[in-house]
Amino acid sequence: MRSSDLSPEQFRSYPPQAKRLALANLALLRRVPDVVAALLLQEMINYDWQFPAERQALDGQFAYLNTLDAGDFDRLLSGFDQLRSPRQIRHLNWVATPNVYMEDLAAQLWATGEFERFTALADRYVSAVRAARPAPPPPVPRLGIAIIGGGVTAYDGPLFEKARPYGTLFTNVNPEHGSAALVDAVAARAEAHPAPYAHWYIEGGLPADTPSGVSCLAYGSLTAPRSALLRKMDATVKSGGAGPEALRTLMAQMQPADIGIDFAGDAILNHFALAVLTLGSGTQIYSTTFVQWAARESLRRAQPWTVLLRFTPRQRQESLDELLSPSPHPELDPQGSLVDADMGAYYTWLNQQRLPGADQSAFLVWFEGHRRALAIGPSMARGTESPSPCNIKQLLKILTE
Repeated sequence: MRSSDLSPEQFRSYPPQAKRLALANLALLRRVPDVVAALLLQEMINYDWQFPAERQALDGQFAYLNTLDAGDFDRLLSGFDQLRSPRQIRHLNWVATPNVYMEDLAAQLWATGEFERFTALADRYVSAVRAARPAPPPPVPRLGIAIIGGGVTAYDGPLFEKARPYGTLFTNVNPEHGSAALVDAVAARAEAHPAPYAHWYIEGGLPADTPSGVSCLAYGSLTAPRSALLRKMDATVKSGGAGPEALRTLMAQMQPADIGIDFAGDAILNHFALAVLTLGSGTQIYSTTFVQWAARESLRRAQPWTVLLRFTPRQRQESLDELLSPSPHPELDPQGSLVDADMGAYYTWLNQQRLPGADQSAFLVWFEGHRRALAIGPSMARGTESPSPCNIKQLLKILTE
């Protein structure tokens, strides 16, 4: 099947909003090369479960393509129609399963030596769309917060080494009521700047009371879904003859209800939690990996204005059989988790810096229950150290003023 053969009937299985978007842009989808059509459908098929920022970006992409004259349109998409697509790939029902089509095509492009060319074409296309339709800056400077080291009573090793050149290290922070102060700060921002999925609290254990207007995802609250997913993974691996492709297919076809994910009818958050557990490597097992991956994906997809992360001790590494059949009381590794979380906080800051308004954004990482914290932002001197006494609330004020 070619993109020029697309018909309204082929979108009957799409969710309602995705179907409307496809039909409204059917003429455009028929004009673009097959690969580009599949890429657009890969985003579109999940439209009903996308965050507002994702929908805005996809809507803008279609608007941009529809404004191009014939010459600019052909120049932007030139090269995609020259990629060699084997007959068995073209015959896939790629309208119903565009993600499977793209994965199979990627494998074929690697085999034919064309993947690098495809990447260059895709980069050129994305750059053109972003230049024409740049994402707007947030109405308030972004604030990222990471709490690391819970459960560690003493640690004299280096912390924040990767991020220290970009901010101020505070060495005399009063830790009393620090976590509560950070949750209160997120609540205040959500109240002052309300918007769907604009403020997040991602927790490695069980969450504190989630403030109104804040999206919450907690590793500890997903125990039953994680266990259900691990059982399905274990059964697939042990079924005999089932390789990575079978596991990939299982994950791709899964729905939130299949493993008991239910955030009070919030379909977008349900599907986001499912994606974190099925697309992330180790998110089902390690709390630190869960928090880091959820932070990465929330920043990439929702582009929130506020993100609060709290890393908690993960279990020690075990054999694959033990990991797929976890103990209800696993042995924890607080110090190893601190090292993981320190790096996870750094990666979260890097991901925050990729978003619009990065030059005004602020980031705070605090060693929970201790006196060390690192603050990065326009008001913070780079590569410096401050022994001045302060508490978490005062430090946040200095960082965001």
